Amino acid sequence: MGSRLAVALLWVLHWLPLPALAALGRVVGRVLYRLARSRRRIAARNLELCFPQMPAPEREALAREHFQWLARSLLERSLLWYASENRLRRLIHVEGDVSFADRSDRPVMFLVPHFMALDVAGVAEQLHVQRMVASIYQTQSDKVFDGVVRRGRMRFGRAELFSRKESARPLMRCIKQGHAFFNLPDMDFGRKDSAFVPFFGVSASTLLAPSRMARALGMVVQPIVGEILPGGQGYRVRFLEPWQHFPTDNAEADALAMNQWIESEIRRNPAQYLWVHKRFKTRPAGERSVYARAAAR
Repeated sequence: MGSRLAVALLWVLHWLPLPALAALGRVVGRVLYRLARSRRRIAARNLELCFPQMPAPEREALAREHFQWLARSLLERSLLWYASENRLRRLIHVEGDVSFADRSDRPVMFLVPHFMALDVAGVAEQLHVQRMVASIYQTQSDKVFDGVVRRGRMRFGRAELFSRKESARPLMRCIKQGHAFFNLPDMDFGRKDSAFVPFFGVSASTLLAPSRMARALGMVVQPIVGEILPGGQGYRVRFLEPWQHFPTDNAEADALAMNQWIESEIRRNPAQYLWVHKRFKTRPAGERSVYARAAAR
């Protein structure tokens, strides 16, 4: 019953003007910062690790701001999942070479880091790219909400989703058939197919799959970054220039280059990166958890 009420609330929220929805999100974010203690501690620890030279009061202010963008991203999925196509086209401002994937004679990998407007980037790709796109998503434990997520992300008919629990074969088959791949490369999924690569100077379990898949399938990589604009201004999605020197024959070096690029994007917009994720959860053998202090506070 709870999930159905939440879905109904999202449907109601999509009728609000974006400035009102944004203001509501900021209020919810302030409350969430106070109530979500474990996530607040994770965000604080991540910021401490990544920005050790930043004074503690500035890091705390950054974390507070982050929770407001986080709440906005959650509430504004109501727009992405239920608003009309015309409204979304007015709200989502795209920049860069949007049509690259449609012109490319090679398979294309969209590389999309976890900023708060990640789902906006997915909608922008569906609205502006003619080629079908495949992506992997985390199956939700609640079946009702899982169905809503899948329908919302596939609503324009140009996306195909595969659960992270599934075999990679259907995804690979889609790419070989001409689908682009909407790839989310910057989460900690453990040691499998990963290497410990610096991320803001901290060893982070980093997927080698982007490099290995791109090399095996002859893919060209185009980064995409989404941003929530202040107030009711909408969203910005930047389709950046395709990478010319990725992949190489060294997957670990490619992972480092990828992390360094993500770092540069975070420095542009630090409050909107996903700091509540345990990016440094997996540690090298013999190294204790970097979140032990955060849990103890």
